[in-house]
Formats: sequence, structure tokens, C-alpha cells
Amino acid sequence: MLGKTYLTKQASLLLEFARTTSDSELSAKLVSKAADLKSQADPLPDKDQGPKAPDVSPGQAGR
Repeated sequence: MLGKTYLTKQASLLLEFARTTSDSELSAKLVSKAADLKSQADPLPDKDQGPKAPDVSPGQAGR
């Protein structure tokens, strides 16, 4: 699964490209795709909450 940060960054880049193109049809498609990515990112948590390594427990790192 892609993370919220990644999806948000991709949406931002698509909007940037949409602003720079003079092709209105392409711009509309880019904005639409950016909205799709944003809707995918919205329900995700703000930080990556992937699994932790099984041999690492809080308070024991760096010993």
C-alpha cells in the first residue's frame, strides 16, 4: 500500500504540471487524477505505521 506522503506528493506534482500546460484537456485530466490520489490519501494515517522489526522493542534500542 502506498503511503499518504507519497500520494499527496504525487497529487501535488500533477497539479503543478496541470498549471504549466497550455493544453486544457490534458490539464483537466491531470487535475482529475490529482483529485483521485488525494481521495486515496485522505483516509490514511499521517505517518507510516508499517510493521516494526520483531527483535526491536521500545527502550532497548542502542544497547
